[in-house]
Amino acid sequence: MPYVTIQMLEGRSDEQRKALIEKVTDAVVETTGATREKVVVFVEDIDKRNYGVGGKRLVD
Repeated sequence: MPYVTIQMLEGRSDEQRKALIEKVTDAVVETTGATREKVVVFVEDIDKRNYGVGGKRLVD
């Protein structure tokens, strides 16, 4: 049973999340031969206050 975890910055709409989950599921099915019913996709939001690049938070 394939498990896929996607971490991304907060701010995507429900429609974007739905499309992402569907397309990732399709890609896993196509490349691994797993059935759709066995593919699990987790989407984890990262709060921009908790994400930094180059020593600075994205919100600063």
